[in-house]
Amino acid sequence: MSETIKLAIFVTGSGTNCENIIRYFSDKPEVEIPIVVSSRSDAYALVRAEQLGVPTTVITRQQLLDEPRLVIQTVRGCDYIILAGFLPKIPTYLIDQFPNRIINIHPALLPKFGGKGMWGHHVHEAVKAAGEKESGITIHFVNPELDAGEHIAQFSVELSPEDTPDDIAEKVHELEMKHYPAVIEQVIKGNLI
Repeated sequence: MSETIKLAIFVTGSGTNCENIIRYFSDKPEVEIPIVVSSRSDAYALVRAEQLGVPTTVITRQQLLDEPRLVIQTVRGCDYIILAGFLPKIPTYLIDQFPNRIINIHPALLPKFGGKGMWGHHVHEAVKAAGEKESGITIHFVNPELDAGEHIAQFSVELSPEDTPDDIAEKVHELEMKHYPAVIEQVIKGNLI
């Protein structure tokens, strides 16, 4: 690995986590974010990244599946891939290319509320419906099975019976903002030793 650790951020949606990560590392010269990759051309994350001076590109869900050479070329030279609200499943060829170097955040305490269909608001609605007393975030490595990679860190927050799915989403989002960039930093620096 080069002296500068390069992170590619993969996004699909509004990009609050993406922006938070870019800002967190902006004053850390040892970490560079050369590219933000979105699975959707209308993702607001692209606007956020461009406003912060980070180059962006779009790789659709179909291209991710059908054009491995394009995808690998796009992230060439990057040391890690950071998923920040990226919805398509990561294909095996990319996991093989970046073993234990693709990091994801899930808005629940895995293994609960993970797997197919469990993303965004669906997670918070399921947590509410189950009457859970806590929720939180799980930061984990990506493996070929959805939401089943090795856990790096978990952070939880108490829920009250009055909390709506929106309230749960807000509490979980606060944990994401607070912890995700710092945990990414620990992982990438730990691998330097």
